[in-house]
Amino acid sequence: MTYEQRIIKHLLDIDAVQIKPDRSFTWTSGIKSPIYCDNRLTMSYPEVRKLITTGFMNKLVDIKEELDGISGCATAGIPHAAWLSSELDLPMSYVRGSAKKHGKENQIEGVIKPGDRIVVIEDLISTGGSVIETIRAIEAVGATVVKVLAIFSYGLKKADEAFEAVNSRYETLANFDQLIQYLLDEGKITKVEHQDLQNWRDTLS
Repeated sequence: MTYEQRIIKHLLDIDAVQIKPDRSFTWTSGIKSPIYCDNRLTMSYPEVRKLITTGFMNKLVDIKEELDGISGCATAGIPHAAWLSSELDLPMSYVRGSAKKHGKENQIEGVIKPGDRIVVIEDLISTGGSVIETIRAIEAVGATVVKVLAIFSYGLKKADEAFEAVNSRYETLANFDQLIQYLLDEGKITKVEHQDLQNWRDTLS
């Protein structure tokens, strides 16, 4: 079993990812969806979160000596950023969706200095909008986002275009295409359902 298959199996086993080919999930946007993803559940499963941290570390092997910090997207990216920064012995921070309305009105919690090279951690990439705001907040203090890492992605073209627009890139530990292929290989969906799931995702792109 590949690493991606192990991640997918774990996400399915703990219901962090759920699939209903009849599209009976309803997103906040009103979209009828065959998939629901809640990677926050991974916090409660040590084996799963360790596997995720190892996956993130493996994607940073070639650049870890050049990094100055790990930053999590609030809120779901925060715990994974903490575990990763601890393993790499690097400073950790997190970025709110918007600045606080009281106190010091911080958007960034922790320390990010001008010139720092930062890796951003998120749990899920859909259209990329929330992560792009994190990137902009970090760049506003004069730091550079070297890479964004996430647990899962729907593989939407909108996300790719959003990251290209800010001259950034992302990698995930698993994605929608790998998920539905795994489900097909395991006999959990039919070929017709596999194609329907593919078509649904492509309509969102």
